Amino acid sequence: MDVGTIKVAEDKDFENLKILIDDHTDWKLDYSKGEINVWTKNASSTNFKMVKVKAIFPNISPDLLYDVLHDPEYRKIWDQHMIEAKDIGCLNPNNDVGYYSMSCPTPLANRDFVLQRSWLDLGKEKYILNHSVHHHNHPPRLGFVRATSYLTGYLVRTLPNATGCELGYISQTDPQGTLPPWLVNRVTQIFGPKMVKNLLKASLGYSVWKASNSPHWKPWHYPEQIISPRITMQECMTSPGNEKNIKTVDTKKLEVCPPLNKKKNKKDKTKSK
Repeated sequence: MDVGTIKVAEDKDFENLKILIDDHTDWKLDYSKGEINVWTKNASSTNFKMVKVKAIFPNISPDLLYDVLHDPEYRKIWDQHMIEAKDIGCLNPNNDVGYYSMSCPTPLANRDFVLQRSWLDLGKEKYILNHSVHHHNHPPRLGFVRATSYLTGYLVRTLPNATGCELGYISQTDPQGTLPPWLVNRVTQIFGPKMVKNLLKASLGYSVWKASNSPHWKPWHYPEQIISPRITMQECMTSPGNEKNIKTVDTKKLEVCPPLNKKKNKKDKTKSK
């Protein structure tokens, strides 16, 4: 689905995620260690690369990993970068809109997103995907850079003839602001393995935590537990009038990133003389 477009996800949207995760054509393998593989690919729509991760989670059931990815209360425990996450509303039992903000290391500014999230549980294959949308009650906030998710998705699969599960992850994200593509692409390559390790650790601790924290509350499985208000398409559309009311955030004042190897280049020029 396109950025800014809000609609109920269709079968083809989940099928597209599956194809992207399984088809390695034109992808470059940047990292391979143990059960973790990370690929990157140049994207035609942006200078920021797409990243793809595949990993095996031994002794972690697909249902458990799916719950870890969904559970907003548990995410507060294991997601060290999360500042705030909240539901804005839902389109139907499998599509919602939410706000997410995250911390970034100094001197970078913190980022935030407004995302439509969609999910589908087919038993042996479980899908979660998101992309950036708008909402009139959640314009860009002062002190944050509004980032853009073109597509971020998870595919959790049952392993044939084995315990555990396979995680497929893909993301194409533009952090916006003043960050140069080379820096973002470098960080992206590091992020994949770290994300998998954090998820594995979180999964190992989820059952004990959940047993003491609303063990029967799982609205991603039980739609009758959903308490988020229904939202309309109109709430998530922008218009010239609405855009005028949005305060523009000057990202140049929030972060300053030096050019790549600037000092090193000066030394090289001196030596060449």
